[in-house]
Amino acid sequence: MVMNSLFVILISIVCFIIAYVTYGAWLAKQWGVDPNRKTPAHTRNDGVDYVPAKAPILLGHHFASIAGAGPITGPIAAAIFGWVPVLLWIIVGSIFFGGVQDYSSLFASVRHDGRSIGEVIEVNMGKTGKKLFAAFAWLTLLLVIAAFTNIVANTFTAVPAAASASMMFIVLAVGFGYFVYQKGAPLGISSVIGVILLFICIWLGNIFPLALSKNTWVGILMVYIFIASVAPVWILLQPRDYLNSYLLYAMIIGAVLGLLFMRPAMVSPAFTTFNVGGQWLFPMLFVTVACGAISGFHSLVGSGTTSKQVDNEADLRLIGYGSMLIEGVLATIAIITAAYIGADKFAELSANGGPTNVFSDGIGNFMTSFGIPFDIGKSFVALAVSAFALTSLDTGTRLGRFIMEEFFYDPSKEKQNPLCNRYVSTLITVILGGWLAMTSWSVIWPIFGSANQLLAGLALLSVAVWLKKSGRNYSMFTIPMTFMMIVTLLALIQLTQANLAAGNYILVVFPVLLFILAIVLAVQGYKEISKKIESPLEK
Repeated sequence: MVMNSLFVILISIVCFIIAYVTYGAWLAKQWGVDPNRKTPAHTRNDGVDYVPAKAPILLGHHFASIAGAGPITGPIAAAIFGWVPVLLWIIVGSIFFGGVQDYSSLFASVRHDGRSIGEVIEVNMGKTGKKLFAAFAWLTLLLVIAAFTNIVANTFTAVPAAASASMMFIVLAVGFGYFVYQKGAPLGISSVIGVILLFICIWLGNIFPLALSKNTWVGILMVYIFIASVAPVWILLQPRDYLNSYLLYAMIIGAVLGLLFMRPAMVSPAFTTFNVGGQWLFPMLFVTVACGAISGFHSLVGSGTTSKQVDNEADLRLIGYGSMLIEGVLATIAIITAAYIGADKFAELSANGGPTNVFSDGIGNFMTSFGIPFDIGKSFVALAVSAFALTSLDTGTRLGRFIMEEFFYDPSKEKQNPLCNRYVSTLITVILGGWLAMTSWSVIWPIFGSANQLLAGLALLSVAVWLKKSGRNYSMFTIPMTFMMIVTLLALIQLTQANLAAGNYILVVFPVLLFILAIVLAVQGYKEISKKIESPLEK
């Protein structure tokens, strides 16, 4: 039996809507989300990092930051096991794993004055726990930078029209931020103009494609993320991500409409085998899908940049839980684009641009069903994916800077370590991430996925400890955090063995370091959560 793709996407969307209305509301009630409580964006407003943002703008920023190319690359790469196990993990993972992690991490950070998950750990598990988590998170962010730089550079090389459109889009975003935040231009009118200019960028990109080598793009991207990561959030981060959200909505609507009109069949096998080329479905499926179901990177974004911009706690469910469910929709569309084409076409597209090219080609084809020319549709999708990945890049770099500054900061000293300087910490993070980016994405991605999912397990554990100490219900964390810890530790062992056999020694060091740090943190966290709490600590 061949499955109709329209049925698949509709079932997924219905599941996510029901989850948002029911489970999301239940989580808010269990944790005590309070709309009347002032958020750090108001109590610590500094005009740089702590800046209140309206819910639609912050939703756009948060989603664009967490999504990147992750929910596209991961599901398509995992399609080797068949589309059914990938789809099931996307739905279950987004609702009960990723959504819970994202929502709770954002909430915990807001309740800790916009501090990072690392600082939440310090309050509830001590300084050693914070240092260990910071080291783990920073190593993971290096892999984030490497993976997404690689993906963006590959996309720009494969689709030069998207490259030029992306460069023009960055200039547009800066102009949008200037007029809205500095000149007080009305958001509604500015949004209409911004979106029109955005699509003009796409049109001009097809007229003036920018064809450069992959290594050249890697260099350009390194310079870009350094500048973007040290600039105030209102200059580029907020306006670009807000405009990015319209790209997202247009892309999802275009994809769903395309599926409605075209209704392509899922011709790829629903399930292949438990072992594909030495990769076992368990645990590799769960680390390969990565951001499409749960991502530790999301906890860093939520507690690193988003929590500092939350206007009201009532917005937390939409921004934290809702964004993950939207990402689940995007991941579902991604697996459909991989499942509707034959094996030969899939291999051809993957070899020239990777999973992003598979996705862009698929959505471009879907859009032809309602009159959008294929070239325009594919360029548009490639731009959208690249815009998300660029956001993840500079957000990840900004988070790397935050973490390094936190790690070396000593409140007892007047003169701080030079590594606390925003420019020094950013430069180190950019250089090391760029160096790793010279490796193929297909080599980096499994290690990134494992580190990323392990980070998610540790984030869940840290929030659970805080919730227990503050007298709140943390039972919804038990299964997700235990499962993710087991899956990712097993994956790291397998990847270490594989890279040793292949002679990729630098990629052996990363999993070994991550494994050790995770074990120590997990032991410490489970000790804390097992303690009897005599009097709940409200925070």
